[in-house]
Amino acid sequence: MKVIIIEDEKLTAKDLVKTLLAIDSDIEIIATIHSVEEGLLFFQHSHELDLIFSDIELGDGLSFDIFQKHQNTAPIIFCTAYQQYMLDAFKTAGIDYVLKPFSKASIEKSLTKFKSLKETFEKPSADLTHIYASLKNALFGKTASVIVHQGDKIIPISGNNIALFYIEDESTFAFTFEQKNYLLNQKMESLEKAFPDFYRANRQFLLNRKAVKDASHYFNRKMLANLNIPFKEQIIIGKLKTTEFLAWLSNS
Repeated sequence: MKVIIIEDEKLTAKDLVKTLLAIDSDIEIIATIHSVEEGLLFFQHSHELDLIFSDIELGDGLSFDIFQKHQNTAPIIFCTAYQQYMLDAFKTAGIDYVLKPFSKASIEKSLTKFKSLKETFEKPSADLTHIYASLKNALFGKTASVIVHQGDKIIPISGNNIALFYIEDESTFAFTFEQKNYLLNQKMESLEKAFPDFYRANRQFLLNRKAVKDASHYFNRKMLANLNIPFKEQIIIGKLKTTEFLAWLSNS
């Protein structure tokens, strides 16, 4: 199996090479790339590849820049310390998303997923239902969460349980379907990346589709997002965003 590694931290790249070879001695590392610039140069020429392991945040940009500028057909396993790029990763040829620091077990699990998907698609009589299920599991098997601190406890809250995020007095909060508020240490912009299925109604609110019951007209061609749970404030959609909001409401 021919593999390339895209990783700007050279010690991490060496550790990944060592881990891969310990898992499967038949793996051939044909290149280790440390920057977007190196990646762009590498993909100017055709290469026989089976799999790519790639970090996302490199010293001179995001690895997505490489894959957007060059037609890559090799599947990618992303290894990164950040969750917020998850959906963007799967818009490329991404098949898995490993959070750093990785372990031998997490890398082996990703390789097993790659081999399983490869075998599925290579079977000429493969059941399409099984293929769709495999893809769904690969793309959406992980749900983003936020971490909140309560006293000496660190609590993960799944995005499935969060009705909306909102800003109040320059602080960011998560409001759950159980009508509980949690103070977060993340900015709204990073939450918007981490939860791409949520809708940024305005500067103050980021909405879960499951929390929106319907919409109603408001004055001056604005709209109100009506929630299916009680909330203390009206959520107003500006007139320039109403078309986009209605599309999100109908397609989600």
